[in-house]
Amino acid sequence: MNRIPLRGRKILITRAREQSAEFSNRLKKLGAEVIEFPTIEIGPPSSWRGVDLAIARIKSYDWVIFTSANGVNFFYERLKEKGKNRRCLSGLKICAIGPATAEQLKKRKIRVDSIPEKFIAESILREFARIGVNGKRILLARAKKARDVLPEGLKRMGAEVEVVEAYRTVKPRGGAVKLKRLLEKKEVDVITFTSSSTFSHFVDLLKKEDLKKLLKGRVMACIGPVTARTVKDSGLKVHIQPKEYTIPALTRAIAEYFAPHPFEGGLKM
Repeated sequence: MNRIPLRGRKILITRAREQSAEFSNRLKKLGAEVIEFPTIEIGPPSSWRGVDLAIARIKSYDWVIFTSANGVNFFYERLKEKGKNRRCLSGLKICAIGPATAEQLKKRKIRVDSIPEKFIAESILREFARIGVNGKRILLARAKKARDVLPEGLKRMGAEVEVVEAYRTVKPRGGAVKLKRLLEKKEVDVITFTSSSTFSHFVDLLKKEDLKKLLKGRVMACIGPVTARTVKDSGLKVHIQPKEYTIPALTRAIAEYFAPHPFEGGLKM
């Protein structure tokens, strides 16, 4: 049984540098050579005004929804800067999109009341349709750039939704020449995208290039359907997409792509 199915494979990670360690380590354990090339950087919001207002009236909400671990981290740090702690969230219902987001909340001893079955907006809407949110006030802490599917869907259910920018993703400066060289020299087998932003910024770096020609023969791996849709809308093919939208699942899917039947006894990720 092949326990290192990615031996000799060069895999490009495009997620933010501070978030890439877990993914990188998992891939390396399976034999991959990892190239970290972050196409996004995570930073605080352009203004804290929205978050500060939300914190000041935090008890007026019925639910708080965190869409990522980044949202939790920045929101909680701002909470501390305003002289408050997790106890100000007592009595509120907390929803987390995905296990990584839930884990960041649990680390801070904040109870998570809802984790949707699938970690996308549509799944959250199905969950809240079941719970019922008519007349409820919901705080949505998320990135500056995000789809409107979730807030608009909640509003249609009768909820009052307040969206605040808890963090933002920005493009790192430079890197276009280095990225083009990596791709031209055929030094990458797999390119991974863990959000639509990682792909959009990747494309921006190569905007003067013939993308299809440059990426010919490369395997494109996306963490979930929203990211995959962004890639497909650009005219590119997605080769790998796990059923569960997590880093462990994406790692496993990449391994299985190159070794279709090696894990009958279970692969420890």
